[in-house]
Amino acid sequence: MNDQAESSSKNLDEPSLQEQIEMLQAQLNEAQKLTALGELTSTITHEFNNVLMTIINYAKIGIRHKDEPTRDKALNKIHTAANRAAKITNSVLGMARNRSDQHEPTDLHRLIDDALVLLDREMTKYRIVIEKQFEDVPEVLANGNQIQQVLLNLMINARQAMPNGGRLLIRTVHDASTGMVDLTVRDTGSGIPRDKLRRIFDRFFTTKKGPDATGKGGTGLGLAMCRDIIESHNGRIRAESTVGKGTAITLKLPIARPAVAPTAAVAPVLGIQARATSQ
Repeated sequence: MNDQAESSSKNLDEPSLQEQIEMLQAQLNEAQKLTALGELTSTITHEFNNVLMTIINYAKIGIRHKDEPTRDKALNKIHTAANRAAKITNSVLGMARNRSDQHEPTDLHRLIDDALVLLDREMTKYRIVIEKQFEDVPEVLANGNQIQQVLLNLMINARQAMPNGGRLLIRTVHDASTGMVDLTVRDTGSGIPRDKLRRIFDRFFTTKKGPDATGKGGTGLGLAMCRDIIESHNGRIRAESTVGKGTAITLKLPIARPAVAPTAAVAPVLGIQARATSQ
């Protein structure tokens, strides 16, 4: 009897299968956050290092050469680099200020511009031409930090899909019929085969062989994190791709409605779609 009672007590103390799944899910979510933080830290550190090297090298030139034209050129280069450092700092500070878990009215265009500041040198190095097609869209109801994580992930993925250079298009459109803002990140890379496209949002699935030369990507967690974040915003994420032509990822985010008398609510759109097009 005592042995049976002890066994029953142990069973009660052990977490159920559902509880174990929830614990593992929480641990995986933390791993995704740490992965995103690590890649962001790497990007910011690399960008700052580039700026510092420019300042140091032109300072040496200014010290070494006494003629006024050379010194003026060196000072102008230092001034330009310092201004870039200020932009990077402002982008990072903007992310640091928005540490709330709340969804608030958010300017998508500012988030996009801040992300591009952090990736400017990387895009230039790999000969990626940035094209922005911004409509006059309303603010969205979002957590700015989380959406910026999504943007950075999508832009880095697009750059990695174009190792020989290409064009990165970022477009925003207000879909008044659904009360959403559509944000599309489109590359001109190699594209994703149909059989792989349907799995790109699955955890631990990746089309890459591992991290690239910058140490980014290859974990299979990036797009899964993007999906989870967009779904938590009552939004939608869709992927379209054509082999040999490129890939487009579209986010649909709900607009931030002004505080007025209650009206008929727009039903949130949930889900993930992946569509491949024939070549």
